[in-house]
Amino acid sequence: MTPSHGTDGPAVGAGHTLTEIASQPELWARAAALATDKQDPVAGLPRPGERVAVVGCGTSWFVAQAYAALREQAGHGWTDAFAASEFPAGRAYDRVLALTRSGTTTEVLGLLAALRGTVACTAVTGTPGSPVVAAADETVMLDFADETSVVQTRFATTTLAMLRAHLGEDLDTVIRDAALAAVDPLPEPLVAAEQFTFLGTGWTVGLAAEAALKMREAAGAWTESYPAMEYRHGPISIAAPGRVTWVLGPVPDGLTDDVAATGGRLVATSADPMAELVRVQRLAAAVAYARGLDPDHPRHLTRSVVLEQE
Repeated sequence: MTPSHGTDGPAVGAGHTLTEIASQPELWARAAALATDKQDPVAGLPRPGERVAVVGCGTSWFVAQAYAALREQAGHGWTDAFAASEFPAGRAYDRVLALTRSGTTTEVLGLLAALRGTVACTAVTGTPGSPVVAAADETVMLDFADETSVVQTRFATTTLAMLRAHLGEDLDTVIRDAALAAVDPLPEPLVAAEQFTFLGTGWTVGLAAEAALKMREAAGAWTESYPAMEYRHGPISIAAPGRVTWVLGPVPDGLTDDVAATGGRLVATSADPMAELVRVQRLAAAVAYARGLDPDHPRHLTRSVVLEQE
């Protein structure tokens, strides 16, 4: 059975990807409570004033980018984000925060091994007993948000929810927005669109990159992502009828008219951008089904990249 993308919540016959997408609002509330529990505070998360590097691969790298921007914006200190394979050797940090759902990703484990004893390393993971637990000095376990899916959805956003709450953000509105995003019908023109470009500003640049990745992973869709103000410096040339420009966060002045002039479709809402990502995840699954693909079994992908070591 092909799940319907216009129903409220996962359809009968929906696979685990859609079920996991729908579970996010509840998990974000749980993560926020964990991050703000003064009786049992989460150990190992960055302290105000620390100079921090956040690392990950794929989706985790994009979440790292979002968190790094939010942490600096909140005044908590210098924060950089890197793909684990691109960490700058020799640069001084007070803490390295590694994000890894499986705890088995080769590049993350290799980096933590190289850094051992030189800088405090904390891992956020969803898998108890995975190699990253031994590789890091401290571990934040989000096993309640772990996934069966190859395509990451709820673990990544639950990690970001925890980190946002730890920065002092109130997530009540975010969670309400996500609950709506999880059930609102998806417009048919979006499901049928030929191409998608996602735009962000500040912390949502990382979310835009993650939105594009979800569409590529789950549906093999033609997607791009850019900082919103960069879109008119060339990429807007791809906009056309049947193509979508989706802004996560504020829309730059004049962009609405500029996209309209191309005949393309602009998507922007007042919802929290992380909640809007839930809508994109659902769209990715809907596009996959519409194209005869199965988002539970994406092409050429595995749940974790574990490379053979010489």
